[in-house]
Amino acid sequence: MAKVTLIAHTPDPEKTVAAAAKLCYSPADIGTLMDGITDEKAAAFLDMLAGLGHQSPIEHASFTFGIEGVSRALLAQITRHRIASFSVQSQRYVPEKEFSYVTPPEIAADDEASALFQEAMESCGKYYDRIADLLKDKYYPMFLQQGKSEKAAASAAEKKAIEDARFVLPNACETKMVVTMNARSLLNFFNLRCCNRAQWEIRDVARQMVELVYPVAHHLFAHAGPPCIAGKCPEGKMTCGKMAEMKEQYAKLKEMAING
Repeated sequence: MAKVTLIAHTPDPEKTVAAAAKLCYSPADIGTLMDGITDEKAAAFLDMLAGLGHQSPIEHASFTFGIEGVSRALLAQITRHRIASFSVQSQRYVPEKEFSYVTPPEIAADDEASALFQEAMESCGKYYDRIADLLKDKYYPMFLQQGKSEKAAASAAEKKAIEDARFVLPNACETKMVVTMNARSLLNFFNLRCCNRAQWEIRDVARQMVELVYPVAHHLFAHAGPPCIAGKCPEGKMTCGKMAEMKEQYAKLKEMAING
């Protein structure tokens, strides 16, 4: 299943945001912008920004995550969040022999469905290997004729082969990525993807991300999570009807993230 790691983040993210906000509302000089910004003053600035709905200063804090054990189906969803940076393990350059895959929990819980799913994954793997081998055998002599060494020709042939063979790989195929978002984009991501109506895999990733950023900047991410934990559910008649339960879940999640 998914594993999320916080790789890096803006040092003192809340003070950085407070400094940006301070510049907006005072005659401060750049050279002295950080002077006097204590943790308490930073928290006060963040509360003020939240009250005013002034979100642009929080874009100055960014967070970088490593995400692994997720499917290519998740990749298609997460890259819809366009104000972000993504580096993804390439299927053009990395062979997928005996590839790992993500099994949806509902399929794993059903013996017949699970067996069929595993059979489908194994079938995809066999076709991938066979197609890659056929294409590699075709391209290898071509690269030799171009003057490449045997080693270079073999490497080039494999790369060109797997570039096309990957088309038979399923959405379930595992991938890994590095993702960077600023705090404003993260809050929007959490708002959409922590919701019970979000797909299960990206919802799990979003929850793990909340757990990781909250201890680092708990004033900044005080309302991180689905929208219903800080106000009304925006889903209308599509609501899950579990607003109270979600508020309790995220209150406990953040308490545990702080206290360990």
